[in-house]
Amino acid sequence: MTAPVLEASFALNVALLLMLVVLAAAVVWTRSLLAAILLMSVYSLVSATWLMVMDAPDVAFTEAVVGAGISTIVALGAILLTRGEAVRVSWKRQVVPGLLAGLVGGLLIYAMSGLPDFGDPASPANSHVGRAYLETAKRDIGAPNVVTAVLGSYRGFDTLGETVVILAACIGVALMLGFGPRATLAPPAGAPGDHHVVLRVTAKMLVPLIILFALYVQFHGDLGAGGGFQAGVIAAVAIILHALVFGLRETTAAIPPQAARAVAALGVVVYAGVGIVCIVNGGGFLDYDHLLTPQIEAMIPAGLLGDPDKPHHWGQYFGILAIELGVLMTVSATMITIFYGFAGRTIDAIAAELRR
Repeated sequence: MTAPVLEASFALNVALLLMLVVLAAAVVWTRSLLAAILLMSVYSLVSATWLMVMDAPDVAFTEAVVGAGISTIVALGAILLTRGEAVRVSWKRQVVPGLLAGLVGGLLIYAMSGLPDFGDPASPANSHVGRAYLETAKRDIGAPNVVTAVLGSYRGFDTLGETVVILAACIGVALMLGFGPRATLAPPAGAPGDHHVVLRVTAKMLVPLIILFALYVQFHGDLGAGGGFQAGVIAAVAIILHALVFGLRETTAAIPPQAARAVAALGVVVYAGVGIVCIVNGGGFLDYDHLLTPQIEAMIPAGLLGDPDKPHHWGQYFGILAIELGVLMTVSATMITIFYGFAGRTIDAIAAELRR
């Protein structure tokens, strides 16, 4: 009974990979920027599907939300500031880049031939580090989701670095597109027509549901796919949807760009602050076992998480919860800042700025 299942899985993997190759070729071939952006969005969706088939739901979640969602919206906003088609380049100028790309691709394929077989239990990833995490995560961290234990605790310092990189991206976009009025310029708000009623009513229904789903993803990260990175992007989608339907001016009035940038920085402060508290209590940086003092841990009821007989790692639990909150703040605020930067710099706004 296993042979047909394996054959079906192999055929599905081949079909998805072929779709990715065709989509990548279409992106390179087309000269329409709008078509290229839409094709890249489809590419991200197919990639997310392939990652799910490969049993990587956390990565698939991120690819679908960031690749097919936020990246597409930002890219669509960016092409408003440029021409609709790419400039044609002589084929002679593409020979050297094409040869280099082919050389690098050939080297990667050659290196791939030396990798262990997929799912090989004797491979280094499965027999050393991966096995150690699977054996010790429940005892050391107590989180049912091993991915959360690795990213939030074992690799907590690396995840802090990733969060700082996201903040750096926020600062970089703000520096390029401006901190001042030119980053928030928008056409005057006009009177909404009757043809906007359906969109507005639908958006009012969807925005709270999207926020609720973001919170679910945030707090469900201990049990399954999810966490601060995915939840932050989903929360940003709710704000971006509001701006697309109700106008950028109304959204920036509710959530000013200055507040978004402040929240992005505050998320890193919250994350690093957890590590500092651990040091103050006598532990190492981001050593969550020293996050809470013994007196505070004694005050926490044993049945807080529903199982009074189960040993709980309260320091690990609240530490991961706090740093995931910091990640949520930085990611969501960064995505909103990037959207504000591109959406605010319309052609009319840039012309008005140049006239000044």
